[in-house]
Amino acid sequence: MTRPLLLLNVVGLTHEMIGANTPHLKRLADEGFARPMGTVLPAVTCSAQSTILTGTLPREHGIVANGWYFRDLAEVWLWRQSNRLVKGERIYDEGKRRDPAYTTAKMFWWYNMYASVDWSMTPRPSYPADGRKVFDSYSQPATLRDELQGKLGVFPLTRFWGPGADISSSRWIADASIEVMRRHRPSLTLVYLPHLDYGLQRLGPSDPKIAKDIRLVDAEAGKCIDAAREIGAEIIVLSEYAITPVSRPVHINRVLRHHGYVTVRREPLGWETLDCGASRAFAVADHQVAHVYIQNSDEIKAVKLLLKKTEGVDLILDRAEQRQFGLDHERSGELVVVAAEDSWFTYYFWEDDRVAPDYARTIDIHRKPGYDPVELFIDPKLSFPKMHIAYRLAQKLLGFRYYMDVIGLDASIVKGSHGRLPTPGNESRESPVFIGSRRHVELDEIPMTSVKNLALRMQFE
Repeated sequence: MTRPLLLLNVVGLTHEMIGANTPHLKRLADEGFARPMGTVLPAVTCSAQSTILTGTLPREHGIVANGWYFRDLAEVWLWRQSNRLVKGERIYDEGKRRDPAYTTAKMFWWYNMYASVDWSMTPRPSYPADGRKVFDSYSQPATLRDELQGKLGVFPLTRFWGPGADISSSRWIADASIEVMRRHRPSLTLVYLPHLDYGLQRLGPSDPKIAKDIRLVDAEAGKCIDAAREIGAEIIVLSEYAITPVSRPVHINRVLRHHGYVTVRREPLGWETLDCGASRAFAVADHQVAHVYIQNSDEIKAVKLLLKKTEGVDLILDRAEQRQFGLDHERSGELVVVAAEDSWFTYYFWEDDRVAPDYARTIDIHRKPGYDPVELFIDPKLSFPKMHIAYRLAQKLLGFRYYMDVIGLDASIVKGSHGRLPTPGNESRESPVFIGSRRHVELDEIPMTSVKNLALRMQFE
């Protein structure tokens, strides 16, 4: 008989955090086992989750970052949601093959839309033609969204990302997941709790305030664990990556622009945008890893030499060197650049803040051609931020076009990042964690590629 399994993703959790601040997770570890877990390059959400679910590296599943340059469109797209971007057999596909009665609930894990699961839910705002953004979610079946939001309220998107991000979003996800577990009793329940991600990037892992964040997310994890036990489920708690301290933003596109590789377009209203298709070389920055796309292969060597001289760059991988990390995929850049331990890459390509694009000062994860953790902060230069926000909301309510320009352009404000592989010997602090409720699957070392097999063993052995 197939045992039910809860696979709980507590983002940013490390083995070192398990202790007095995590009574629920510590009890699970004491009853089962806990180990630091290996990760993949890049150690970012979409790549890590795809490896966890398929048991393969980016060269096979194709998710080389949280987004990449679509060469045929000449556009950068991040945070897409279609499951069809991922290649390979997922845990739930193999579970269904072994047991036709196998069912899956996928709660807020990425690549959620059109996944071959029975119940799923993910944030998905609605964008009316008048320019508004209406908070909403996407679910399969469609009625699940209405059932959960009827009971729990609309998913708090402003608490899921941005300056207001806090425990509320993880609490909503936990409560919704518990509702699905109790009502439908899936064979596999995938749950994503992002709360630790916020404080660790804002403050860095050494800040004393992080202890409170750990306690808060442990409480939500504990609720999910208790609900899983109610239905007789085994439990895996893991994370995608560890967040380490940083103090130096590296403006990789500005370096490329200074040397004539990046082309920008001056828009009619005065600001600049990145013209990817016209650029000889540009970078898609993603935390501590950047994919550098180079039009002419004859220029790869020169770009590599330039970036080697750039302060804050640790490693530069050409196509041949990407092979050893399982990152040699057609979606990868001609070069993959890894930041030094204390550094991370911005997407910034403008050289004067007065011509920064309109989206730079807003929360806009889909239009920015790279990841922007500065979106977690209200611009400290705003004298009266609450009044500014109230004014923008008033414009919205009156039907005027507006944009919520509350994000600053000082990247030095970010204190934590991820994406690099852990430093050898420092795995307890710099690696994700794996906690399992069944000791019979315990291994001394747990590479991320082994999670799929371990999960299936817990269900079928």
